[in-house]
Amino acid sequence: MKIFVISPKNKTVFNFRGDLIKDMISKGNEVFVVGPNRDFIDDIMELGVSQFIEVPLVKDNTNIFGDIDYFKRLKKLFKERKPDMVFGYTIKPVIYGSLAAKAAKVPNIYSMVTGLGRVYAAKGFKTKIIRFITKILYKNAFRACAKVIFQNRDDIKELVQENYLPLEKCVQVDGSGVNMERFYKSELPEEPVFLMVSRIIKEKGVLEYCEAARKVKKEVKEARFILLGGFDSSIGALKKEDIQSFIDDGSIEFPGEVKDPVSFYHKCSVFVLPSYYREGLPRTILEAMSCGRAIITTDWPGCREAVTNGENGFLVEPKNVENLAQKIEVLAQNKETLVKMAENSYNLCKEKYEVSVVNGAMRNTLGY
Repeated sequence: MKIFVISPKNKTVFNFRGDLIKDMISKGNEVFVVGPNRDFIDDIMELGVSQFIEVPLVKDNTNIFGDIDYFKRLKKLFKERKPDMVFGYTIKPVIYGSLAAKAAKVPNIYSMVTGLGRVYAAKGFKTKIIRFITKILYKNAFRACAKVIFQNRDDIKELVQENYLPLEKCVQVDGSGVNMERFYKSELPEEPVFLMVSRIIKEKGVLEYCEAARKVKKEVKEARFILLGGFDSSIGALKKEDIQSFIDDGSIEFPGEVKDPVSFYHKCSVFVLPSYYREGLPRTILEAMSCGRAIITTDWPGCREAVTNGENGFLVEPKNVENLAQKIEVLAQNKETLVKMAENSYNLCKEKYEVSVVNGAMRNTLGY
């Protein structure tokens, strides 16, 4: 089978879909990756793909002419190359990849909604207009798909209730899966160390994390707080000056962005993600669980999917710094609770989120 994987960002191909692509290839399929630029091509080719094909895409662009051009290029590509299956993930590859595949008469079309994103979390008149247009596009794209794969029940419930697609077309999988050999379990550090791994954007709860860190360090002086991630140019992106005061006063440590975060998971005792972005099921949470870490995250679509409050971590109210700081203090000062939650995280990850388990579910749905 000739499978075309449509990606919005090259880095996500090997970070989030790498094990799935390897599984596709191991079953005798030819896999072609379509990405927006020439970044990280060597990393993509190392997966064993047959070819990388560049089709330019501006991820956050709202210019309709740019989107039409993206659709036309994909349609031309599919007509020329005649794939047996097209699989797109995130909003623009899902919408324009599915519509282009239908126009090119591709026999098997599948999509993955990896969270609803900023459009479904933000408020305001402009956002409402964009959401209205997105709904029309999504509905048409979903009609072209044999199945639409989701990573959390909240997204399914919302889109089915809003008549985007019928329930019988929806499939839920447990995130992107995590390679538990790469993200292996390790001993907890002696001192309380908290870690957040995220793009440095407002809706991920970066400022709430920084403010909670400053607050907790006044009470628990030995606690450390690490913020790991890179700056970008998307809507809601923060700048270095937005977090500089927290770095200067020692509230947080900021190593920036790293290619491989495994060593940082091993340095921490608790993983924190106070996001109010519409996540699918954050891969960083699964990676931390695989390493045997307790989780503090928000009671919010996607984030709450892998955390049972009080069992393998805590769920806190979005944007509530006091609530976040309180739960951080509990785990900073109670080693017995921390150890129990860390073990529960690891066991849950092994049972539900290990990559071979998730890829098995994906294989059953895609039929490759």
